[in-house]
Amino acid sequence: MASFEDAPPGDAKSGHKIFQSKCAHCHTVEKGAGHKHGPNLHGLFGKQYGTTPGYSYSTASKNIDVIWEENSLYDYLLNPKEYIPLKKKFPGMKNPQERADLIAYLKEATTS
Repeated sequence: MASFEDAPPGDAKSGHKIFQSKCAHCHTVEKGAGHKHGPNLHGLFGKQYGTTPGYSYSTASKNIDVIWEENSLYDYLLNPKEYIPLKKKFPGMKNPQERADLIAYLKEATTS
């Protein structure tokens, strides 16, 4: 499996379009925005999986030892069900450029 270091450079503008089409129905990124089906992603980088305040995670989610950063997101986005074996509807993204673009967008949108 290729790592984030092998990924093409990400484009945040393209990543925003990807987020809108593939992620926004379940997630928000703005500070203080509510949760949807999935948790708000603001402050994502450096956060442990299953720890977003105010979001109701399953017991299994609270026991997963994943810290979100470029490498973990890149691997997760490829195959979410394999990376974190929980019931998820998101099928993943096989295209390395799309994953890199989405990560570039998330780095901007979840930290400002």
